[in-house]
Amino acid sequence: MVNLAALNPEQRQAAETIRGPVLILAGAGTGKTRVITFRIAHMVSSGVRPGNILAVTFTNKAAREMQERVTKLLPRPPRPADGEKPDRPTICTFHSLCVRILRGYIDRLGYKKNFVIYDESEQLAAVKKILSHISAKGEKTDPHAILSLLSRYKNTGSAGFFADPSVAALAEHVRKRYDSALRACNAVDFDDLILLTLRLFHEHPDVLEACRAKYRYVMVDEYQDTNASQFQLVHFLTREHRNLCVVGDDDQSIYGWRGAEIANLLNLEQHFPEVKIVKLEQNYRSTNTILKAANAVIKHNARRRGKQLWSANGTGELISLHVFPDDEAEARTIAEEIEFHRIGHKIPWGDHAILFRTNQQSRPIETELRKAGIRYHLIGGQSYFDRREVRDFIAYLKMLVNPHDDMSLLRIANVPARGLSDVTMERLLAASQERHCSVFTAMRHTDVQDQMQARTRDSLLAFLEFIDRTRTQLETDPGISLQTWAEKFLDETGYLADLRRSEKNIEIAENRAQNLKDLLVQLGNQAPVTAKPGERIASFLDDLSLGEDRTEDKEAGDAVTLITMHSCKGLEFPHVFIVGLEDGLLPHTRSKTEGTLDEERRLFYVAITRAQKTLSITHCQGRKKYGQLLPCHPSQFLHELPESLVEWSHEKAKKPVPPSAGKSLFDGLRAVIGEAEEPTAA
Repeated sequence: MVNLAALNPEQRQAAETIRGPVLILAGAGTGKTRVITFRIAHMVSSGVRPGNILAVTFTNKAAREMQERVTKLLPRPPRPADGEKPDRPTICTFHSLCVRILRGYIDRLGYKKNFVIYDESEQLAAVKKILSHISAKGEKTDPHAILSLLSRYKNTGSAGFFADPSVAALAEHVRKRYDSALRACNAVDFDDLILLTLRLFHEHPDVLEACRAKYRYVMVDEYQDTNASQFQLVHFLTREHRNLCVVGDDDQSIYGWRGAEIANLLNLEQHFPEVKIVKLEQNYRSTNTILKAANAVIKHNARRRGKQLWSANGTGELISLHVFPDDEAEARTIAEEIEFHRIGHKIPWGDHAILFRTNQQSRPIETELRKAGIRYHLIGGQSYFDRREVRDFIAYLKMLVNPHDDMSLLRIANVPARGLSDVTMERLLAASQERHCSVFTAMRHTDVQDQMQARTRDSLLAFLEFIDRTRTQLETDPGISLQTWAEKFLDETGYLADLRRSEKNIEIAENRAQNLKDLLVQLGNQAPVTAKPGERIASFLDDLSLGEDRTEDKEAGDAVTLITMHSCKGLEFPHVFIVGLEDGLLPHTRSKTEGTLDEERRLFYVAITRAQKTLSITHCQGRKKYGQLLPCHPSQFLHELPESLVEWSHEKAKKPVPPSAGKSLFDGLRAVIGEAEEPTAA
């Protein structure tokens, strides 16, 4: 049996409740991941078959962490005599779960099982092509806005969701063409993964029964973040056997803007009247001063499940509240304090985080950190997987797995240049639309080829022959090394040579080439090697498409973390600065018209509860915008902090300090303690 003695009484109660519906109301820092993993291990040791357990979360990082912890708690299972994999719990994201189901049954809906998953860039490309044929003007034709409309349309199921009839009509028009475009390419997007699974369950009860029989015990992490379609998926799977455990915290519901429904957690009794509720209130992260402040703020929200966080970590320091004349003074003082911590108290940069409501607030902070020679890590920069050379190669792989993937084919057909110009590809796209087929299919039509000039036709035929030959090799040579194959493939296409030739800066060219080499290593490590190369590539692409949290996994080293409040949930830092507590920033201006003040307060609550030891909160009397210093007013949330928990510091306006003066100050401090560092910034 798994030893549950390491859990506190409430955690143990949650872990031991195996059958029937249960809500684990887990406050910030109360060890919910620990409870989930111990619960899974306890279920297995109590006789529940591992393969009947499903645990669903929102990020690959969280799923990996859970899997690793469960593996450590459970004894290693014996390998079955038939050589199959040992029976294990399924721990994955919603999207990964749906991919598993669709790979087995999507042919019931008229798709082929080798469907590809379009990421955001490919979705945008599809939307842009549709918008090029629409005469609407203004914000509605922004492809990012349209993509957001499409997602909300899909997840609500009706254009009636939109108050503006013109927006509803546009969403309906674009949706039909968008769905047709993806269907022609045997492609789906992330919203489709869940919606098609729901459709499978609706139209094919035998598929639903098979999934229910497999997943007899279901756990859902971060339940307050589920949207309408995720809610339906969970209830499809559990409404018969009722073995549902949801873990969440309504006070940390901060994603309503992207469709999360806090009501899914608040109204759980409507669907499961017999639900057992276990509250986790002992916080293992923060001091009691920080927790009392968080409790005081969040109690101003009327519609919530009550809980009172407490800690055995002691009282701790008072919360520092700072008022600055402008955002430059705010940033400069924070940089000074971080450096004093490092030099005077040996606190590394990496123990500090600066949290802000909007990305625009980071500019003066970055400037001052650079001046002070303080390394920092800005979460939200360009992902490795968004770099052009990486996206090009991924498009090649997608097209080789599924040649009817128009977005990938159009991206690489003339990369590097091979005589298939933009004009040629536009004509091929038009021909495919006239014939209601993919571009790849249209390329093979002799009547389409006959309309081309001889040189263009020769280029097209050479391209088709190259693709056919490569796909045949991937299907018939099971022993091939994917890394070796990819290196030869890039050499044969001339891509690497073209990349180096097109980049004037040699160092940048080599960095881009190295990006590709790193990707080839990842491809070469794709398992299992017993599968056909094409199947291994398809699995590799699935992993990439589902790896939405890659940027958060990168190690920043000893560097200050700069991060938005929406991105900080689940993280913790010894020393936290929350900047910009001003009306219009937090709460945001939109909250007044959209009725989301409660969610803004929850966002502040989440930010407060990231702090472990010290918390500093700032606001400015003026903030620069478009080169002008505009007046600012304190956030109403500041008045919700009990006076007994805070100490105020009002920074008077100072004359601008030249960069050299700041450098001299820090150099002097370093000289006193014998340091001599070169200023560095990430």
